[in-house]
Order: sequence, then C-alpha cells, then structure tokens
Amino acid sequence: MSRILTVTEINKHLKNIISKDIILSSLLVRGEISNYKNHYSGHMYFTLKDETSIIKCVMFRTHNSALKFDPDNGMKVIIGGYVSVFERDGQYQLYAESMQPDGIGALHLAYEQLKQKLENEGLFDKRRKKPLPLLPKSIGVVTSSTGSVIRDIINILERRFSNLHIKVFPVAVQGETAAMQISEAIARLNELNCVDVIILARGGGSLEELWAFNEEIVARSISQSIIPIISAVGHETDYTISDFVADLRAPTPSAAAEIVIPEKIALQNGLESLKIRLANSLNKNLIMQRNRLERATESVAFKQPFDRIYQERMRMDSLQKYLLKALQMNFVNYRNRFAVLAGKLDALSPLTVMARGYSIVKFKGQERVVQSIKDVHKGTDLEINVRDGIIECKVE
Repeated sequence: MSRILTVTEINKHLKNIISKDIILSSLLVRGEISNYKNHYSGHMYFTLKDETSIIKCVMFRTHNSALKFDPDNGMKVIIGGYVSVFERDGQYQLYAESMQPDGIGALHLAYEQLKQKLENEGLFDKRRKKPLPLLPKSIGVVTSSTGSVIRDIINILERRFSNLHIKVFPVAVQGETAAMQISEAIARLNELNCVDVIILARGGGSLEELWAFNEEIVARSISQSIIPIISAVGHETDYTISDFVADLRAPTPSAAAEIVIPEKIALQNGLESLKIRLANSLNKNLIMQRNRLERATESVAFKQPFDRIYQERMRMDSLQKYLLKALQMNFVNYRNRFAVLAGKLDALSPLTVMARGYSIVKFKGQERVVQSIKDVHKGTDLEINVRDGIIECKVE
C-alpha cells in the first residue's frame, strides 16, 4: 500500500523535481505582460501570456530595481529567470531575474517613457525657459575634468571674451554615479549662486554612454535650477532628456561656448557703429532744430508778437457790438409780442366783460356757474358777481 502524503510534502516534492530540471533552472521566455501589479513592497507580480497559454510571474525588488524602463500591461518582453513552485499555493511560477523589451532596446524604451512623462508634466514647456544673460560675468561648466570637451570650451570662451570668469565643476559624465554627481553639481551651483549661466557638456557617444543625461534626477535638477542652463551633450544628432528640459540646447559643447557669450571684438565693433550712428543722428537733429529756429525768427509772430493779440481784441469789440444790437432787437420783438398777447388776454378776460355791465351767476358757496334756468328752482341761493362786488339772492 502507498504511503499517505501531506499536501506540503507533495508540493515540496514537485518543487524538488522542477528545481533539478536543467531547462527550467535557467531560461528565457518571450510573452506579453498582463495583470501587472507593482506591490508597495517593491515586488512586481504579473502574468506572462502568448496566444494560447499564461504563466504567473514575480520579479522581486532586488532584481527590478535595475530596470531602466517601467513594465506595463500589453508590453512584449523577454524575461530571464527560472521556474519553481510556490509551496503554499501549490502553484508553479516564473521567477524573473531580468527583463528586456522584445523588439526594442530597454534604454530606448526607458528614454521614450521618461520623455513622455516629463512632457506631460510640462517640463518641456517653452514658457518655463529662462532667457540667457547677454553678457554673463561668470560661466559654470559641468563636465568631466578630463578629455577634450572642457579644453575646447575654455579655449573658445577665452578667445571670444578673455576676461570671463569660468568655474569648472568636474563630474563623471557616464557610469552609475554620473547622474547623481551631475544633479548635485547643478544644485550646488544654484546654492552658491556664483555663476550667471551653466553649460552642461559632454562629448559624443552611444545611448548607453550618454545615459546619465537621460536620468530623471538630472532632468528635475535642470528644471528646478534658477540659473539658466545650456545643454550641450553629444553631437548635433544626439538628443537627450536634458536637451528638452534645459533652457537652451546647443548642438555641441563648442557651439554652447559660442552661444553663451558674443565675441568681444564683435561687441566693440557694434558699439563703435552705434556711436557713429548716434553722433550722426545728433548732428542731423541739431541741423533740423537750427533750421526751425531760423524759420521761426523770420516769421511775423516772432517779429510782431502782439499783432495777433491786437487783431483778436478788435474782433472781440466787433462781436460785442453785434451782440448788444442783437439783444436790443430781441428785446423789442419780445416786448411787442407781449403787448399783443396781453391785448388778446384782456379781451377774453371775464373782468372786462363784467366792466361793460354783465355779471356772472354762481351757486352760493360754490364755483359752479348757472348756465340755464333748469339749473335752479324756487329757494335756490345764488351769488351774482358784478364788477365791484357780489350780490346774494334767492330764487322766488
């Protein structure tokens, strides 16, 4: 009779069998990520699937912290790792130790992801760009202290404007510590506030060699800088995240040195040209004003300044005369109109009628006039208004 096994013993036995399998102990698996979950512990849990099957996967923090990109649902990847059994659940799963995009480089994918993320946050917005100073007194250069880049920049700056202050902040421009050193250099220059503009420079190289300038920590340091920054990384065809975040991108480090400061001789020539133009303009303006003065001295107003005043005085006297005459005529016209209207009013006045012997009969104590014999009856009290008084009477 077979020995009775516990569930735990079965799971352990299966795990031992799978662990001893040469293929399953180290393999590469291609598939599409689904049900992706980034646990708060830092571990990644997801399912890898193809057209017909799925397999559970886990990638612990110790391995996924080295990823240059962020996995997501629907992403096709190639995973390196091993298959084992999770004893508690009796479930076999793929333990991922490495991951790379299928068909596209991990660095290129990480570059595109970070670029899209920072662009959505507005770090590339032109309205955030700070203008470069016209004539910086001091220029900070963040680059490697060795190599041709720093020598080229210093030579060009000294040739264009010999009395500049150049402060070199040496950093590693590639390698694991490069991004942190670059970020700290930018922060330190801002803290000291000892330069007017910063050139972030590096020579050309592959995507891997330029990767420090694609790190998020460098991009955010550039965006937080109060000092304008020129990004001069790689050759003209090389574009890094720092180029998009910086206030200005230069195609090469040498071009950055030419952009940051104009040639001293060109400035001197420009000032001399402006000086000549200013002198010519002043002379031209002086001649124009002298001609105006000469024309003014020959004018009647200059020779007889009170003539206009006398003319206006006589005009005012004439207008005053016409005004008085018009007022008198209006007075006569209105007086005649008043006399005519007064005559008409007097003719229509009841007082005038009463003066000729007529009278007005009203009801006693009222203003109502008696107009017909039908208005009164025997015993009605009346008032007869005559020219010189009122007669009270009663109808008999």
